[in-house]
Amino acid sequence: MDYDHQKAITEYFASFIEALHHSGVRKVVISPGSRSTPLAMLFAKHPQIEVFVNIDERSAAFFALGMAKADREPVAILCSSGTAGANYYPAVIEAKYSRVPLIVLTADRPHELREVGAPQAIDQINLFGSHVKWFDEMALPEQSDSMKTYAQRAASRGAAISRSIPEGPVHFNFPIREPLLPDMSYSFKEEKNATIISEGARSVSEFDLKRLAGVLDVKRKGIIVCGPHSDPKLADVVINFAEKFNFPVLADPLSSLRSGKHDKSQVIDGYDSFLRNNQFKKSVKPDFVIRIGAMPVSKALTLYLKDQDVDHWIIDSGGQWRDPAGRATEMIFAEEAQVLNELTEIVNASGADDEWLDKWLTINQKTQELTVNYRKGNDPLDEGMAVRGLIETLPDHSAVFVSNSMPIRDMDTFFVNNDKSITVMANRGANGIDGVISTAMGVSASGRQTYLLIGDLAFYHDMNGLLAGKMYGLNLKIILVNNNGGGIFSYLPQANEKEHFELLFGTPAGLEFSHAANLYGANYKKALTYEEYMSALSDWETDEGFSIIEAVTNREENVRNHREMWENVSREIESLL
Repeated sequence: MDYDHQKAITEYFASFIEALHHSGVRKVVISPGSRSTPLAMLFAKHPQIEVFVNIDERSAAFFALGMAKADREPVAILCSSGTAGANYYPAVIEAKYSRVPLIVLTADRPHELREVGAPQAIDQINLFGSHVKWFDEMALPEQSDSMKTYAQRAASRGAAISRSIPEGPVHFNFPIREPLLPDMSYSFKEEKNATIISEGARSVSEFDLKRLAGVLDVKRKGIIVCGPHSDPKLADVVINFAEKFNFPVLADPLSSLRSGKHDKSQVIDGYDSFLRNNQFKKSVKPDFVIRIGAMPVSKALTLYLKDQDVDHWIIDSGGQWRDPAGRATEMIFAEEAQVLNELTEIVNASGADDEWLDKWLTINQKTQELTVNYRKGNDPLDEGMAVRGLIETLPDHSAVFVSNSMPIRDMDTFFVNNDKSITVMANRGANGIDGVISTAMGVSASGRQTYLLIGDLAFYHDMNGLLAGKMYGLNLKIILVNNNGGGIFSYLPQANEKEHFELLFGTPAGLEFSHAANLYGANYKKALTYEEYMSALSDWETDEGFSIIEAVTNREENVRNHREMWENVSREIESLL
């Protein structure tokens, strides 16, 4: 091997890796490949970067996404050239829209091997288009101090962009010439040229703050809608604001407001059920709406907000236009906690309306009485029973990762206010069912007790993700709700078209998931009744490693049961109005 070439690739890539570490990157997920050899081997050599190997690039990217979500720190992913990087695409899209910092590293053929028919050579320039915050086509390695500095500055800049608000993915593409082996006698050291990058939070000017305070001062019937967000400070701030103005807080299950030690006396958690009642919706016309975080899960809430032609503020520290309801009258691009804290201090709010808040609380309490008592006994399982049973048994300080489609909607319905410190997570950026197992495995890899609630189609979609649990002995506990198909479509108008419904939407796969559990070494139990299910949940206290409980349900019965519950809620509401 040419010694100068080996020294060049070693020092160049080592400088890049050390600068990533200096910028806060502590974990990397590597998928095996030849062209990425120097980066992979030097990542493994670094004494303070934890290396995870995930063979499937698609799974690897979602696995890193889960770790980044849990740690709230950027995680690097590395793959070879060709279609390997293209398999990152779904997770990169999710990272952009759910604001998760990822450092995407793709190895590439050198320029002379591009577009000439060389193997594993595709056009990787701007591979992810607008779905990354920044793209950098890195220079070929050279042996010089200036090139080491160049690599260091690029890494520092990329990591800073990834973690700056709104957080998101960045992409580095590395053309590399053979030979590919670095000098593994190299010793990492703190690089003097690593750049420290600082960034402050966005704030509202004093003029705008006074203007907003003037509007808020005359509002009496406001509501606060808190959607998915990742700021741990926000719960107490929102509660203090709500208490001063006597506004109800409609809290999404991903908002961190439904569980924890904070006061939840004004937190409304049953709105997805009672906002289906037109009589109640007509009786609660707000004069003001303030929304924080991403758009909530509940369609009933979204439709309610669309009907409210009133002042509608959206506070977003990321400075992005998140208003699918099309009702925003104020876009406030500033740190949410700062805005709410300052408005709480300067607005008098002497005319707060007790009757307005009491109406919301009364209806919410009656709704949750019905929800908590939903279908108890040893009946055949349905999805509501499965979710409620899981929530009842969750230990304090655990994390629940929830798949899209029906699981997140059932979590919205049945995850009632509680004093446990439970973190609920989901991939609500693009709302897909791909990569769910891998993301949950990534959350589990960050050390917290993690539970996954997932349907059978999403489970099938990402069975490759189970390998990480086997390889790293992860303590992930999976509730697999198996209704043999796409349960959410049974709630949509398509379900009335019986001739083609099962073929196009129901899509029953008829899979025996015990075989997947055996393949990947997972503990496995199947439950057909509520009693069997709760018994399996209680056994989890002693299970080691990752485990699967398959909760078998029936799609048609599940729809009937849910609609019966919503009808019961509507009857109770109308009796109180």
